Amino acid sequence: MVMNERAQFDLARRLRSDDLPTLGEVFSFLSGLYFRGKLAYAKAFAEPAAGGADILVITPNRGLVRADQPIGIADLKAFAEVDINADDPRYRKPLQRDMRKLAKGLPNADVVLLGSIATGKYVEVLLENFGARLLFPADFVGRGDMSRGGLLLRCVATGVELDYTPLHGDVRRHGARPPKLAPLRGSGPTVKAGSSKPGGASRQDSNRQG
Repeated sequence: MVMNERAQFDLARRLRSDDLPTLGEVFSFLSGLYFRGKLAYAKAFAEPAAGGADILVITPNRGLVRADQPIGIADLKAFAEVDINADDPRYRKPLQRDMRKLAKGLPNADVVLLGSIATGKYVEVLLENFGARLLFPADFVGRGDMSRGGLLLRCVATGVELDYTPLHGDVRRHGARPPKLAPLRGSGPTVKAGSSKPGGASRQDSNRQG
C-alpha cells in the first residue's frame, strides 16, 4: 500500500518526493505497535554514543541503518528482495560488517537488543561481536510482539526504564506468557493500539554507553 503510486496519504507521497521520510517513520507505519514501541523506547532511554548513532535498525540487506536515515521507494524494494535469515549472505555479511565496526568504535558500551531473542537470526551475529555486552530486557521473555510493543510504550509513558540481562551464556530466552498488562491509568490510545506487522524488517537495536 505504501509503495502504490496512486496512494495519496502523506507517507506514501513523501516516499515519492524529495522530502523523504525516515526509516523509523516507514517501519513504524509498516510494523505497527511493536516497532513504534521500540523506536519510542530507544529515543527515550538510549544514551548518546560518542561519535555515532544511538538508535540503529537491523535491515534485510544493508546491515545497521540509523533510524533517522531518509529512505525511499527504491530502498523498500531492495529490502523486500531479501529475507532476514542468518544463512543468507545478503543479510548476514552487511550486518557482520556493521557489527564489527560498531564493536570497535564502542569498546566499553553495552548494546541493548530490542528485537526478537527467540531465534538466532539477530542474536548469533550480535553475540559474535559483543559477547557479554549484548543485553536484552528481561521482561521480554514469554511476551509476543504486541505485548512487547505495549510494554515499551508503557515504559515511555511512565518514564521507567526496563531491567536488562546479558544474552551471553545459558540465558532463559523462552518462558511462560506473563499476565496481560493492566490498563495504564490516564494513558493515551497509543499504549493500547495495535496492527499487524510484516516479516522481519521491523527489527531494531539500540546501544547505550555502559
